[in-house]
Amino acid sequence: MKVLIATEKPFAPVAVEGIKKEIENAGFQLAILEKYTEKQQLLEAVADVNAIIIRSDKIDAQVLDAAKQLKIVVRAGAGYDNVDLEAATQHGVVVMNTPGQNSNAVAELVFGLLVFAVRNFYNGKAGTELMGKKLGILAFGNVGRNVARVAKGFGMEVAAYDAYCPAEVIEAAGVHAAKNQEELFETCDIVSLHIPATPETKQSINKELVGKMKKGGIVVNTARKEVINETELIELMKERDDIKYVTDIKPDADEQFAQFEGRYFATPKKMGAQTAEANINAGIAAAKQIVAFFKEGCTKFQVNK
Repeated sequence: MKVLIATEKPFAPVAVEGIKKEIENAGFQLAILEKYTEKQQLLEAVADVNAIIIRSDKIDAQVLDAAKQLKIVVRAGAGYDNVDLEAATQHGVVVMNTPGQNSNAVAELVFGLLVFAVRNFYNGKAGTELMGKKLGILAFGNVGRNVARVAKGFGMEVAAYDAYCPAEVIEAAGVHAAKNQEELFETCDIVSLHIPATPETKQSINKELVGKMKKGGIVVNTARKEVINETELIELMKERDDIKYVTDIKPDADEQFAQFEGRYFATPKKMGAQTAEANINAGIAAAKQIVAFFKEGCTKFQVNK
């Protein structure tokens, strides 16, 4: 079996070593394509591989057509909207993610962004504290649960809504279960987004929803930029000079958002999973899942069923 690490944005060297150990101990061959600049390089590299480990790299129908022997793609991370699931299924390719491996890294970044925001982006003027504020978590998966854990350490009141997570599970974690996302925006000082980009969620964070927030509301997005209706959020921020938006995903309308000095901040690149620990955890988990797939037929983390 030949396994390819295809990463335009490379894993940390220690993560690559961990992946290599897992793959070679299983008796498989490892190939590496890092920092590639042209799609043609990827198309050539996949020609004879049986498995691919990726990060934010795009696996579309063209790549799948070129990978005649491919059986499995593992996205080292939680989100997998960079993989064409329908095309993968048509090609008989299993797609997996590695849920939970980046969760703490993303959760910690949420609070890095929040402290920055409530302290007025460190402009020297008096800001506010997170203690005593109410934090709303939209989606209570691995990341959302870690956000709740950290929030309690800050002394925050925490609420969450997740259409696919029972209220009793949320309540069992010591978090108030909101009845719907409207309640979350209406009652919370801050809302942290952790929803995937799906047909139901794309553009769902709009003017009407965010407009329900109380004075001084903050939206923090470490999920996907597609869930934000950028045009409507810009309209709202023009009308309300108290709303702040912070994110680690540069919006398409970054230049328009930049007019809201002191109320908007985006990191230059996606930063949620950018820690050494998350890098290592996700990469090695991907390698282990590939080995388990070929050795045991394990499809536990398959996302294109």
